[in-house]
Amino acid sequence: MKKITKIILVDDEPLLLESLELIFFMEDDFAVVGTATDGAAALKLLENCSADIALVDLRMVGMDGLELIRKLRAQYSHMKILVLTTFYDEKNIISAIQNGADGYILKDAGREALVNAARSVLEGQSTLDKKVMSALAAYMGKVRLPEAPTARSRVFLQNMTERELDICRFLAEGYTNSEIASRLYLTEGTVKNYISSIYDKTEIRDRASLAVYLSKILK
Repeated sequence: MKKITKIILVDDEPLLLESLELIFFMEDDFAVVGTATDGAAALKLLENCSADIALVDLRMVGMDGLELIRKLRAQYSHMKILVLTTFYDEKNIISAIQNGADGYILKDAGREALVNAARSVLEGQSTLDKKVMSALAAYMGKVRLPEAPTARSRVFLQNMTERELDICRFLAEGYTNSEIASRLYLTEGTVKNYISSIYDKTEIRDRASLAVYLSKILK
């Protein structure tokens, strides 16, 4: 029997909430257990029901998304949090990730990308929209972070198989596992295995950090 994922939707636009509810209603592995128009209402909702994942807008009247993310992470550590927003400036991206968001996708990404992003974070993958990944990579390029040592980069590239390098290039551009699988004609399970190997070889465990690292050494 297929596991049903319980999701709550939090956005201050009623029409968008209705659209999101319909999108997940059409997926047989999701069940929308509640909707809320601000953070306070979402927390009140969770007093009477449980959820596996929260889809959260950032800018809302009342308790905004960032405050809600902080409270969810403190009170419901098991819950996955996927940000769905219009904004992908550096400040919002960094703040959301630092406060515990598992993924960050834009409202114009489309139905399929949204559902895939939700499934990805449920599987423990940090998921970032391509535009978000580009903004984050640009930010990381401006701050004074230690560069990946040249020798380490050479060893890393030498230890990669051709297929792993193909996957690294997609990871650096912010592609999801399902998108990589589609482009390389692989199963998602095979892609996951390759990515696990890449994590082992880089000793990096966070997908966003891995993508930024790869974007630097694969230029």
